[in-house]
Amino acid sequence: MKALGLIVEYNPFHNGHFYHLQESKKKSNTDLTIAVMSGNFLQRGEPAMVSKWLRSEMALSAGIDLVIELPYAYATQKADCFAFGAVSILDALHCEQIIFGSESGEISPFLNTVQFIAENEQNYNTRIRNQVQSGISFPAAASNAFLEMSDRPKHSVDLSKPNNILGFHYINALRQMKSTIRVDTIQRIGAGYHETGYSLNGVASATGIRRELIKEQQPLSAIKNLVPSTTFEGLSKHSQAYQQFQNWEKYFSLLKYRLFTSSPEELSQIYECVEGLENRLLGLIYKSETFHDFINKVKTKRYTWTRLQRLCTHILTNTHKSIMENATRKPPSYIRLLGMSSTGQQYLNQIKKKVDIPIVSTVSKLEDPMLDLDLKVAKAYILGFPSKFHSTLWKQEYSTPPLRFVKK
Repeated sequence: MKALGLIVEYNPFHNGHFYHLQESKKKSNTDLTIAVMSGNFLQRGEPAMVSKWLRSEMALSAGIDLVIELPYAYATQKADCFAFGAVSILDALHCEQIIFGSESGEISPFLNTVQFIAENEQNYNTRIRNQVQSGISFPAAASNAFLEMSDRPKHSVDLSKPNNILGFHYINALRQMKSTIRVDTIQRIGAGYHETGYSLNGVASATGIRRELIKEQQPLSAIKNLVPSTTFEGLSKHSQAYQQFQNWEKYFSLLKYRLFTSSPEELSQIYECVEGLENRLLGLIYKSETFHDFINKVKTKRYTWTRLQRLCTHILTNTHKSIMENATRKPPSYIRLLGMSSTGQQYLNQIKKKVDIPIVSTVSKLEDPMLDLDLKVAKAYILGFPSKFHSTLWKQEYSTPPLRFVKK
């Protein structure tokens, strides 16, 4: 059996994701699809709006065969580390091909760009450092540095676009790993990654859908045409149970507590807290009434909203530099299975003796520092829900077996 790999967040699974899934299946002609999915917190430093179990259920209902959790140590990182963790898992699972969504929609510009930067790495990195010293963010510096290189390929990829950036890093990670996985891309349709509107064909960005869902007094029906029916059913079930969708405002009081009770020296040990950022955070938290207001005050050209959200996530979860740096010097040390179809289960049975790291279905059976970090982070995530659900949600995190999906 040949497996297609996708790297996803599905926060939530929407029509654009369904399009990408269907087109990727057609393009790859593989036997099953594996999704490596972020868990409780996401790459842009946000809490997942619904649990990873519900997001796994949405993915399986839409046609994914295996859902694997991307550990926190990689899921809440800048693009290169996020990509390395995800493709390492797909490589360990012997995927035949990875297909990602991009603004470009053509694979050759990515391959040209990765090859060129690999051959001119020292020059490129020097230019990035010079750009960063001018006071701009790392992503902007990387894009500008590439544009400065006059001998860059004619057919290269635009590294200012968020999905193009991720695609570049997927391919670069595979190159560095000397993986045999083939790679291709599907052009994104509809609204862009950061856009909040939606196109006439009912394709919105996840950002736009989340914004609609957290509006006060907004009926769930507002996004009904933007997601598959199974996603809408799942979101309805979540809304009825908890009367809320998770977002940073649900965690702001917890973040304030962490900041109020931490010294600058303690905060400086938190991952991504660099260059005196702890003093800026402590100086502005007392003047902020909401999370949105707080980040708006703290952000600069150099420290973007996304980077600050990731830092706040690490403060909330009390994640230190030493833990993250040790974890991300090497590939993931286990594969946590969240859900599977019968086809996915058949594939696991076929390859499990060839997989060099543990495939975890019950977390209580494995001792691993990276898994310990994920479990600690899960406790922080659970605290954003109403307190009467905390015990049930922790039991779900710790003892829920992989979801099994039977196609009707």
